[in-house]
Amino acid sequence: MLMIDTTFEQVARIVTARSAELFAAETAVLDAGGMIVASSEPGIVGHRFDAIDGEPWRDHLQVPMRASGVDGVMIIQAPPNGDVIAPRLAQALVELVANQIATADRMASPAVGKDQFIHDLLHGVFEDEAAILGKAQLLGLDLAPPRAVMLVNATDFILSTETTGERETSDVRIRHRAQFVISSIVDFFHLPNDTICGYIGAGEVAVLKASNTKNLVTWVDERDATSISNASWANLAALKRAGNELLGHLRQATGAQICLGIGRYQPGMRGFARSYQDARAALSLGQRFNGVNGVHCLDNLGVAAFVGVADERTKIDLATYLLSPLDHEADLTQTLEVFFDEDCCPSRTVSRLAIHRNTLGYRLEKIRSLTGLNPHRFDDAVQIRAALLLRSLGAAAT
Repeated sequence: MLMIDTTFEQVARIVTARSAELFAAETAVLDAGGMIVASSEPGIVGHRFDAIDGEPWRDHLQVPMRASGVDGVMIIQAPPNGDVIAPRLAQALVELVANQIATADRMASPAVGKDQFIHDLLHGVFEDEAAILGKAQLLGLDLAPPRAVMLVNATDFILSTETTGERETSDVRIRHRAQFVISSIVDFFHLPNDTICGYIGAGEVAVLKASNTKNLVTWVDERDATSISNASWANLAALKRAGNELLGHLRQATGAQICLGIGRYQPGMRGFARSYQDARAALSLGQRFNGVNGVHCLDNLGVAAFVGVADERTKIDLATYLLSPLDHEADLTQTLEVFFDEDCCPSRTVSRLAIHRNTLGYRLEKIRSLTGLNPHRFDDAVQIRAALLLRSLGAAAT
């Protein structure tokens, strides 16, 4: 589970790094038992300070230090240039640095709480919808509009070990980079209340994007299907257009490789977890088969979606959606079924249907035009055949 924390050891590492720069001297932090928990000199962490054998450390200043509710001692080695460090000044500076870290952590805690909530929401941790709504209200998150999950894989940027010139701990660096990605997403969509983002760990940011037409008006095209019977697939084309533009925006902002997975809108509070599972499957399969720097959705993964998705209901829903343009085209559906029954042989198909060969060509072309899938192409034909079978399974189960 995603957990973000500022421990005494983490604070100690930051304090030693900054103090070493301020005093131009080696520094270390000891715990209450005299063990070194952080040091600007490599190789001595984990040892007892009184066992360190080294002339430079024999002349040092000890400054009491408290962080994360834990008491310790800051050790400041005598500067090699002979400068004398005033104890009261050292105490004030160490307290100032520790307080700055604590203040930054308190400021980050609301964001951390939001990240944890989004992580739990998408993983179905909450037991009832009342708990979800109550927590969302406390965090100021509006879950009322229909929302679909967009999953942003920014591992190449967020988890990069490339140094930035700042002496940050890895946890602090990850948090800062994740927040940069989130800020870039919110800036792209312009409306902070329209886009709920959270860092869910492993270099990934989840976006709970308002997916109704009003909030996708920039990307809605009049050519989009307006008679989709399943609301879960409504505005999916607009979401994918938004995702493609967001991908370009994030790649330019981070200079890194980015991948997006887009899930369908699913109704209810528990629908967020189902939408996340769609986005997760699309992202995983898309990256595996199509590579990085892409926007992936179940409906454009081809046969891989039917093979790689385990949930049968999702596959049946996908099949129904892919074939939905043919819902009112009974002759086209019949043509497909006969075409596949006859092993895609045109002569046997026209004979069985008692139609002219040109009529068959016209119907297959119309199917390609309506569905975007070409029955003459092997991969598309396999996808159409699988969709027909899965749709019939769904119909038999109802």
